[in-house]
Amino acid sequence: MKILLIYPKIPNTFWSFKNALKFISKKSSEPPLGLLTVAAMLPENWEKKLIDMNVSDLKDRDIQWADYVFISGMEVHIKSFKNVVRRCNTLGVKVVAGGPMCTLNHKQFLGVDHFVLDEAEFTLPQFLKDLEQGTPKYVYRSDHFPDLATSPVPLWHLLEKKKYASMSMQYSRGCPYDCEFCNITVLNGRNPRVKSGDQFIAELSALYNAGWRGQVFIVDDNFIGNKRMLKTDLLPKLIDWSKSRKYPFSFITEVSINLSDDEKLVTMMVEAGISKVFVGIETPNYESLKGCNKTQNVGRNLVESVKKLQHWGLIVHGGFIIGFDEDSPRIFDDQINFIQKSGIVTAMVGLLTALTGTRLFSRLKKEDRLLETSTGDNMDGSLNFIPKMNYQKLIQGYKKVLTTIYSQKEYYKRVKTFLKEYNLPSLKTVMHISWNEIMALLKSVWFLGILEPGRLYYWKLMVYSLFRHPAKFPLAVTMAIYGFHFRRIIETV
Repeated sequence: MKILLIYPKIPNTFWSFKNALKFISKKSSEPPLGLLTVAAMLPENWEKKLIDMNVSDLKDRDIQWADYVFISGMEVHIKSFKNVVRRCNTLGVKVVAGGPMCTLNHKQFLGVDHFVLDEAEFTLPQFLKDLEQGTPKYVYRSDHFPDLATSPVPLWHLLEKKKYASMSMQYSRGCPYDCEFCNITVLNGRNPRVKSGDQFIAELSALYNAGWRGQVFIVDDNFIGNKRMLKTDLLPKLIDWSKSRKYPFSFITEVSINLSDDEKLVTMMVEAGISKVFVGIETPNYESLKGCNKTQNVGRNLVESVKKLQHWGLIVHGGFIIGFDEDSPRIFDDQINFIQKSGIVTAMVGLLTALTGTRLFSRLKKEDRLLETSTGDNMDGSLNFIPKMNYQKLIQGYKKVLTTIYSQKEYYKRVKTFLKEYNLPSLKTVMHISWNEIMALLKSVWFLGILEPGRLYYWKLMVYSLFRHPAKFPLAVTMAIYGFHFRRIIETV
């Protein structure tokens, strides 16, 4: 059997970093971990090829080579996903589809021969068994959440690793919280399931042996969902593994803000090589946090929580949302002030989106306020529901937030705030500067320091960093490049 695994093309979004990737000669920020894992579940004697459309073109001859095309994606991939399915139909190649988007709303897609939904550790073996017997069904579903011990090591050899800025791994699935707008608990449940430390280290070693060095994104929706297992099993082993190899990887992951309540856990994470965390801040508005059931953020000083994490050695990326029913017109200035004061450089501010399967989606449908399916990109300026705030005021205020926090003046000011607050960990890492990093610096000088209007802000940051925080100079350069990408993104909103 010949299997072609296809990952659809993602549009230029906040997290695509496409405008920044050009500085380091990379094509994509991260690989399709789900498809690499599914590939490892297929029979060993089957031929397998992977085409990630974000790094390689998909040609008709690629499709024609295959007996089956396996395709996955999220809502942000919908346009490319449908186009791929249509091409497969035209060429007469059967399509097997799965992943988050299909799991939540598979009935909207025509042309798919078989849907393998929910978590593949349960549903894929059923499909493969029926396929072998010549009786494959149209839809495979499961209401059980599998033990992650059954999840295999991804097939890294299918990947053109040099085209990516980072690699991806998974430690856990599920989140103990139940925010109204989030679909994670629908997909993966509220009981965080984890891999054993030994299993995770085995996967990490496979990636290391495949030759990867650099950033690794631990893709868990809440890495600290099971703190006990982190402290007693994974982190002690990860610390030993990273130290013994002089920290070949720098990890980034997603956490909830209550991590700031546990200095011991943060210290262990930093010692293991975790350098960045994405935190869902959402809003400084107490009523909005309460309304969306973001209980872990209620009753705390969010700015101080962020600064704690920065002081303890973690770079904090933040997610923010505008458009809650409880938001008033003052939310725009409140969001700007919070972001600037916190020193969160990578601040993704999106409009509230009613994702399929969420409690928010159900509530708005019941209130007859739903308009359409989400685009999956909550920074494209579109709303898929009728807001409580006047629509024109909401859109104008949202645009004001973006143009303010990503103006060169405010953005570079925020980078300086971060450099002052952040304590760089003293890890004994292998120091080697790549050619791509040298080129990134030179390109930043040319594009940001010479060609771009407002270049004076760039030079002020470079001088400030070199003289006040010389050890953090590479970070300052990286964040200046990020800012270039963010400015391009908000031009399209």
